[in-house]
Amino acid sequence: MPIEPAKILSHFSVPKKEYVFEPINNGLINDTYLVLTTNKPAYILQRINNNVFKNVAGVMQNIETALHVLKSKNYSSVAVVKTKKDTSYHKENGFWRVLSYIDNSTTYNTTKSNNIAFEAGRIVGEFHSLLSSEDVVNYQDTIPDFHNLIHRNNQFFDALEKAKKERTTAAKDAIEFAEELLPDLLDFCFTELPIRVCHNDTKLNNILFSKTTDKALCLIDLDTLMKGYFYYDFGDAVRTIVNTAPEDEKDLSKITFSEDLFTSFVDGLSTHNSILTKEEIASLPQGTVFMPFIHGLRALTDYLQNDAYYKVAYPNQNLDRCVSLFEFSKKALDKVDYMNAILKKKFS
Repeated sequence: MPIEPAKILSHFSVPKKEYVFEPINNGLINDTYLVLTTNKPAYILQRINNNVFKNVAGVMQNIETALHVLKSKNYSSVAVVKTKKDTSYHKENGFWRVLSYIDNSTTYNTTKSNNIAFEAGRIVGEFHSLLSSEDVVNYQDTIPDFHNLIHRNNQFFDALEKAKKERTTAAKDAIEFAEELLPDLLDFCFTELPIRVCHNDTKLNNILFSKTTDKALCLIDLDTLMKGYFYYDFGDAVRTIVNTAPEDEKDLSKITFSEDLFTSFVDGLSTHNSILTKEEIASLPQGTVFMPFIHGLRALTDYLQNDAYYKVAYPNQNLDRCVSLFEFSKKALDKVDYMNAILKKKFS
């Protein structure tokens, strides 16, 4: 059924105007439109993928709960625009929501300067500082077992057992790497750490920056907001900030771990150094290996399942994602001692 954005928007409490709708195509999960009036962005209209987010009401409840505390002079939050029935989403050919648009803002897919890395670290720290007193029991699991490696391990081996031979052959090296690294990372999962309210998807392009100053404004795409460990958000941010290659980069020589960008990110994060325990700080280097690995394992699993989860632009994109992410895990493994030294210095 064709999407009629204007019809969908008419169910929300927005001024009656002529709106223009521009698709935003950089998301892997949701369908998103920039809503403009007189050539000026006004709202974000988004269809929530309820194949991924089964409990849409829980997703929106988590977001609204967090937005009540995500407020400070250094943090600019989006707002949820209610429907005319005073609900946070509208059901029609899917589940739709409208969010306010933050003026003069932009996102980056790769890090263009040390300042961007610093600002990313600062805003992740601000986000966690504002949420640090929140009780995780007030937040529902929007994707159960999202970063649970035991669960992802089981999914991987189930997919491997059922996969077509041509796919297992093409993915042979990636499968071998996964099988080699899984035991150590599964052991890491049993580390005792504080459970926090986490974003759980802190890749660089989920951070809004000012177009004019490059100051980080806030985190966006809050659908995965739920309980987790701080290293989830640290590792996800680092994998997209210190590596300036895209997630599905085919030329592995372009996948790097920039020590300068890592140091800048940690400098920014350390402006909120009181929020972390010693145990959490000690977990961060291994978390930087863990997060690209689990994303790579999910991409590999999806590839073995004939691309059932992620949107793909070409047949082997999931395999390319996996290989690229695994390559960054290898780079992070080589930098564990370096990361420990920097973290010890900045958080002492």
